[in-house]
Amino acid sequence: MKFQAMAKLGNNLKSKNKIGILGGSFDPAHKGHLAISKEAIKKYKLKKIVWAITKKNPLKKKSETSISERIKGCKKIIKSNNSIKVKFYEGIIKSNKTIDLINYFKRNNKSEIYFIMGADNLINFHKWHKWKMIPKRCNMIIFDRHGYKKKSLNSLSFKRLKGKNFKFIEFNKVNISSSQLRKI
Repeated sequence: MKFQAMAKLGNNLKSKNKIGILGGSFDPAHKGHLAISKEAIKKYKLKKIVWAITKKNPLKKKSETSISERIKGCKKIIKSNNSIKVKFYEGIIKSNKTIDLINYFKRNNKSEIYFIMGADNLINFHKWHKWKMIPKRCNMIIFDRHGYKKKSLNSLSFKRLKGKNFKFIEFNKVNISSSQLRKI
């Protein structure tokens, strides 16, 4: 990563009001979501993280679990952690696009935004709606995921994002995924 981008991300750590956004279908929520949330809070001194649940990920098949059941599952995982909030924003912003969610947060909060995602999502990030705008509007924190490091570091998205508000985190990974849990 270029020195200027690292310095900018480092300077961002000094801001007071920082919010993380972890978006997804959370179908189901699991301890990996919680682990990266706690790590992001600690490492970047975030005031809170919002788990923004989507009805349907545009790149995945529709969830068979209702939004209300997925919200309950998220709340069960986070228990009494006051730093993590669970919310469904699509009814408010009338969109399931990440850039629209980030723009909503930028308009309605005087906070610095950190968008959090797993390395598996980085592989197809270039297929997201207005994906090049996302690192221009917020900081991005990408957590390494078991079995995805090489593919994600060789992805078109990673190559184009290097040097922007972007940080790839080596992480003591939790080897679990929502896809694996749905198969159980």
